[in-house]
Parts: sequence; structure tokens; C-alpha cells
Amino acid sequence: MSDTKPYILSIGDIFSDAFIELDQEVARVDTDENGDKRISLPLGSKPPYKGVEIVRAVGPGPNAAVAIARLGIGSGLDSFIGDDQVGEEAVEYLKSQNVDTTPMLVEPGLKTSYYFVLRYGAERTILVKNEQFDYRWTEPAEEPDWIYLALISDASWQFHVDLLNYLDTHPNVKLAFQPGTFHFKWGVEKLAGIYKRTHILVLNREEAVDVTGRSYDSIRDLAFGLHDLGPQKVVITDGPNGSYASFDFKLVTIPNYPDAGPPVDRTGAGDAFASTIVAALASGETMETALTWAPINSANVVQKVGAQAGLLTRDEIATFLANAPEWYKVQDYIES
Repeated sequence: MSDTKPYILSIGDIFSDAFIELDQEVARVDTDENGDKRISLPLGSKPPYKGVEIVRAVGPGPNAAVAIARLGIGSGLDSFIGDDQVGEEAVEYLKSQNVDTTPMLVEPGLKTSYYFVLRYGAERTILVKNEQFDYRWTEPAEEPDWIYLALISDASWQFHVDLLNYLDTHPNVKLAFQPGTFHFKWGVEKLAGIYKRTHILVLNREEAVDVTGRSYDSIRDLAFGLHDLGPQKVVITDGPNGSYASFDFKLVTIPNYPDAGPPVDRTGAGDAFASTIVAALASGETMETALTWAPINSANVVQKVGAQAGLLTRDEIATFLANAPEWYKVQDYIES
């Protein structure tokens, strides 16, 4: 799109978060008979909380757009908001982060989605209410170099059909796919066209099992199963075990970057990881280099509240790389 730098159009739902830090002397975490953990508070009382922080314009798509912009890449966001104050503040914030908001659709008379995040230490429980928008694909004024597709409502099926038609008629646009909740619910068969058109797919190990139906125990088999759907490059994150990537007939792994301290909030760590890889590739870096950038951005995000406060610039990532331990590097993956 630009003569000076690539442009990535991120797609995904947007919402604002109110992070409410619970007082651990009042709130309690219990384990029920099914082994599920639950937060409890005294019913009918006025328990104190430690603090609240409002974080605007978040969600996997917006998080990616901000991460990409902070890394110096042209960044736009295709999302849906109401014409309320929350939506206005979201647009204002995104513009301040150098994100192009012209692709966003503002729907008169609707509210912008708003979540409440209950924080208990580094863990969080999110109270979700998604507003229902008219999900219409609008062709970009100029062709982007990449489209980054992330979490979006189950009411957006026609949007996906029209997006795929656009991609079919614009073969030079690379598609990065970070599937969201409803993408997994729709299943592989319904989304076959999207998977086939995907240049790079990023998901976690459990999601890879869900998508392929293959064994959790074999990273190689999971990667091959994902390639069979169409993506040229596949990245599988695996929590404390680091991440794996399959591309150009190679299967490699990289450990997590060492944490600066205990995590403050894990919100957005996966979004930072996936979008950093895409931004690095879009800027002409190799896949190996992209894989060294992503864990650094992810590790820094968990040191701050919210998904975007810890996102780094390219120069800041370079500083972390210069100070990385010797063992922090991409290596061939050998399955035991």
C-alpha cells in the first residue's frame, strides 16, 4: 500500500476493558466438585476492591494493530463500534497509537462492547457482553500488503465470505490468521477457504489439536495437519514449553524469553506474540528472526496491566535481544 513501509490491515472485534483488582482478603478462589476454580465474594455486601484501570480499544485485532504500529509498520484496523463515548475514546486512542481507523465502521444508536475484568493476582476472569453489529466487509481504499484476521463475532459469517472473495481477487495480499472463539466453533470445514488462503497461522497447542483432530503428543504431526489445511507457515505456542514453527520444510522451536519478574497480567500475551511475528515478516525479516522477536514482546506485555501497555518498539526489542541469554535462540526441533 505504501512506498515507504508495508501496511497491515487487522480485523477483529473491539471492546474496552475495566480491570478491577479484587482484594484477596475479601475475594476467594474455590475449586468445585468438577475441579473448576471459581471466584466468590460475600453476597449482598459491599466488598472493597483494590483499584480499577480502564483500558480502551482492546481485543486480539486491536491489540495486533497497536503492536504492529509500535513496531514501525503501517497499521490499520477494520472493526465495529457504536457512536457512544466509549467508541469515540477508542478511536481517539487508536489514532494516538498511529493506527489508521478509517476502515472502522461506526453504527449509530449502538453501544461499543465493554468488558469487566476481575483480577485476582495475575489471573483474570472476564465478564463479557458483545454488542451486535452489522458485520459488513468494506473493501480497503488501497490494497494492503497483509490482512491479519483475529477474533470476531459469530454474526460475521457473510463478512468472512466477502473477505475471502476479496482475497481471491487480490492474490498479492498475504493473510495472517489468529483464530478466535467462533472460528473454532465454526470448524475447519466451514472455514476451509480461509485456511487454504492463509499464509501464516498462529495458535496454541490445544487449539491445534482441536483444528486437526491429531494427537496432542506430536508437534510434528500437528504441524503437518495444519499445513494440510493450506497455511504455508504454522506457529504453535505451548505455554511454558516455548513455541514451535513449521515453514520451508523445517520444524524449529524457541524457548520463552526469561520473565523480568512474576507476571502482573497475562491478558494479550498471545496477541503480542502472533502479531509481532507478522510485523517482523512484513518488514522483511526472516522467520527465524521473527521467532526471536515474538516471545520478547509477549514477555513484556505480561509485566503490565492490559494487553497493550507493555508492547515494545523495534529498538526496544533489539535491546532485549542484545541482552538475551545464550540459550535464547531458534533451534531445530527434535521430537522425542
